[in-house]
Amino acid sequence: QVQLVESGGGLVQAGGSLRLSCAASGSIIGINIKGWYRQAPGKQRELVAEFTSGGSTDYASSVKGRFTISRDNAKNTVYLQMNSLKPEDTAVYYCAAGTVNSGPRQYAYWGQGTQVTVSS
Repeated sequence: QVQLVESGGGLVQAGGSLRLSCAASGSIIGINIKGWYRQAPGKQRELVAEFTSGGSTDYASSVKGRFTISRDNAKNTVYLQMNSLKPEDTAVYYCAAGTVNSGPRQYAYWGQGTQVTVSS
């Protein structure tokens, strides 16, 4: 089994920053943490940032230039640095993982989520 544990969420004022972490453990051979999603109350889950098959990164237009996804392979951890936060960034943030051979946005595992609340 694979466990994904997110951390780093919290309450921050607009304009502030947070860094989310997603740590993978368990049977993680052949597993990659692929990206971050978020879900705001009453809305569908949406992609925030991801590692693409070409090894680069991609972002939702709403966060481009403000958020950065990165990874530390030695720690089996992926990060989401969030700067210039806005109230509309308020959501539960989830990381997602899949096998290294799976296609784009094919996920086998999800974390439990971490709440991010941005006050105006």
